[in-house]
Amino acid sequence: MLPRDAFMTFCASLPATAHVVQWGNADVWKVGGKVFAIAGWNDGRDAYTFKATEIAFEVLQDQPGIRPAPYLASRGMKWLQVHDDPGLSDDSLKEHLALSYDLVTAKLTRKKRAELGI
Repeated sequence: MLPRDAFMTFCASLPATAHVVQWGNADVWKVGGKVFAIAGWNDGRDAYTFKATEIAFEVLQDQPGIRPAPYLASRGMKWLQVHDDPGLSDDSLKEHLALSYDLVTAKLTRKKRAELGI
């Protein structure tokens, strides 16, 4: 599974992102004040949470090491959590994190995107 420092570096590389620590010491990444990725603990191991497309949510939620994100998915939102091996390859996880970022930025107002330079 992707090391947490690599997760942090990747999220920080996306334009106009902000990092906060909240929800029980989770590393929460936001763009325009909206969450797009979370790194939190899962019984002492890292777990990575991200927003997914409807198709990705349906296809990936039953894969070993991946589940609907606790709390978020139970509220009808399409969020997944990679919590165990085999989960996703490092490259695939990064692709899904980038897509999550894109899904969130697409919902920002045109004015907000312009303010952020994205």
